[in-house]
Amino acid sequence: MAELHKNLIDGEWVGSDGIENINPSNTSEVVGVYARATAEETKQAIAAAKAAFPAWSRSGILERHAILSKASQEILARKAELGALLSREEGKTLPEGIGEVTRAAQIFDFFAGEVLRLAGEVLPSVRPGVGVEITREPIGVIGIITPWNFPIAIPTWKIAPALAYGNTVVIKPADLVPGSTWAIVDILVRAGLPKGVLNLVMGKGSVVGQTMLDSKDVIAITFTGSVGTGKRVAAASIEVGRKFQLEMGGKNPTVVLDDADLKVAVETVAQSAFFSTGQRCTASSRVIVTEGIHDKFVDALCERTKNLRVGDAMDSNTEIGPVVDPSQLKQDMDYIGIGQDEGAELRAGGQRVNAPTEGYFLQPALFTGVTNQMRIAREEIFGPVAAVIKVKDYEEALATANDTEFGLSAGIVTTSLKYATHFKRNAEAGMVMVNVPTAGVDFHVPFGGRKGSSYGPREQGKYAAEFFTVVKTAYTAAG
Repeated sequence: MAELHKNLIDGEWVGSDGIENINPSNTSEVVGVYARATAEETKQAIAAAKAAFPAWSRSGILERHAILSKASQEILARKAELGALLSREEGKTLPEGIGEVTRAAQIFDFFAGEVLRLAGEVLPSVRPGVGVEITREPIGVIGIITPWNFPIAIPTWKIAPALAYGNTVVIKPADLVPGSTWAIVDILVRAGLPKGVLNLVMGKGSVVGQTMLDSKDVIAITFTGSVGTGKRVAAASIEVGRKFQLEMGGKNPTVVLDDADLKVAVETVAQSAFFSTGQRCTASSRVIVTEGIHDKFVDALCERTKNLRVGDAMDSNTEIGPVVDPSQLKQDMDYIGIGQDEGAELRAGGQRVNAPTEGYFLQPALFTGVTNQMRIAREEIFGPVAAVIKVKDYEEALATANDTEFGLSAGIVTTSLKYATHFKRNAEAGMVMVNVPTAGVDFHVPFGGRKGSSYGPREQGKYAAEFFTVVKTAYTAAG
């Protein structure tokens, strides 16, 4: 049995019962063994965070800056090692894994800087002799619940602002990928974080997550995951008057217009739809193509799809790693069957791939002849499955792109400034991409969507302050 990686509660590593973390590229390999917290241990973690809040919320900005900066430096120095860990437990290709780790280092570095940029306003009152100060303050214990598809980046972009603004944290990573979050927490502890400020409770959502939702001491919860779970987070939070932030599903469109550069269009769509095995909430699974370019675009994309190299995430020749686990693989295969049953044509891929190791390998699937009312065009599959929808012109393309209950990301490929400008203004999405993949965002700017994709303030960048702080207005009479 491998070494047990324990939970962190009030500055102590605790836990005796663990489960194996399996490599989806090679199911015979155990990445590590990770503890599972009980409901009682989760309550202890919440209590520790509550007790640590008064001191941490009033800690000096240089202390917080130094800890986050030191964590950033170690993450960057260990990017190859941590990237390999991420790729082994989640299935991203190694370059993608290293890229995600690098992004995590950048996020910690950014929020280390934000600590030193905490600012407010001083305004005159309408009453003579009275001054007004507007400041932001930390809010308390933050519950963080993260998904499996970005096991380092998403925990980081929630932990970093929470700590930077003076909150304390209880984090529950996805059960499939505890290793990456464990490594980040370990780095923060060794960077000098006081005990109780950050607590890690790994385990089942039905146990750990539910205990967090039931606790009135968890003042705010930031959640990224499925729509169904997000709704439960919202309902439980409303019940206790808790602040909550939700990032959920997407059914993101990429529009390809007749005037698009064909090579740019094919590569943009291939990366949007299939890279990271399509397991990104920003992935583009609806490809809306105007009729003038449709046939030659589809032919070129089919060729690109068929030639995508699927295999072990650690193999330097691999472009597409495995699906994360058997459950997700079944969901992908079920939707491929649903698409065929609905009358769409499977033009490329969609079959299991044999490899030297046992893994959850799937050749990306490309459907044509899809209508926007088919299930494969309306429901989030969360796998390497793309549906091409043929439309007459830009106006129909825009209407089709917006005809969804989601609104996270939307893209367009065009050489027309007129259409690019109009699409940026009229696409009903939180993020719009012109001639770049829908899946790919910067660490210093806001992230989030509209409609059924997101609820609450944006994540990342300076906009994170909206969720992780509360505004205070103070009046002072002179003399």
